Amino acid sequence: MDKKDKLLTIGQFAAMHGINKKTLMWYDEIGLFKPAIIHPENGYRCYNYYQSPILETILLLRELDVSVNEIKDFMKNRSAGSLKCLLEEKIADLDMQINHLQAVRTTLCTHHQNMATLLTMDLSEISIIEKKVRCLVTVDVGKDTSFEQEVELITAETEKYHLGRLHKASYGSMISVASLQEGNYDDYSKLFIEIPFLPYQAGLHNTPDGKYLRAFHKGSWDGIPKRYQEIFDYAKEHNLILHGFSYEMGINENVIDRMEDYIVQIEIPVLW
Repeated sequence: MDKKDKLLTIGQFAAMHGINKKTLMWYDEIGLFKPAIIHPENGYRCYNYYQSPILETILLLRELDVSVNEIKDFMKNRSAGSLKCLLEEKIADLDMQINHLQAVRTTLCTHHQNMATLLTMDLSEISIIEKKVRCLVTVDVGKDTSFEQEVELITAETEKYHLGRLHKASYGSMISVASLQEGNYDDYSKLFIEIPFLPYQAGLHNTPDGKYLRAFHKGSWDGIPKRYQEIFDYAKEHNLILHGFSYEMGINENVIDRMEDYIVQIEIPVLW
């Protein structure tokens, strides 16, 4: 007799598949997965080796949150074609979940980096850093754009890109270097949204790849002009050419209660 034809007790079969035998008893009771035989004398359930792939398929589908009724329907009409269609649907669902988790992880890493920066930063320091190209969603604003209008614009873009929750992205504002050099420190022209894993699309703003000048400002907006003047003095002293936009982003909103404790990160592309 082939060893694969031998019967296994419910306890042995359950242990082999890493489940509780009560699960097998429940599957039998609801008609989802029945034992190979039930001893007429003692009512013990027994299974054989050839039932393992079927049970593993059921367990896989349950792990993918397929309902019992869906699995029962599949089991009644089990075929390569029906399993292929079912798995394609679940793979698509998993891809969405993976993208969501990757986005959440990126957000967490950003917050973690911000907190690490807060704990070690020297607010007076101006430094040069390397940054890769980023794709930003932007909305145009001007001096006459009210706060309510800005909220509406941002909300429309988050809905457009199916963002769902605000914490899934980073937000900031953009002001051109030309405006800053002319002393127009309130001439913000765009708000930006950085969405993790957003693929390139026409209409998105690409930040330059390369070196950036980074500085920080703490406190109210009234001190921003002085900080920008310090930035321009630093660039002149080190023969740096600032170009494009200054990208401003708050890095500590989630750990402060007072506006005077607010810290904005300033990053501007530079040419040597």
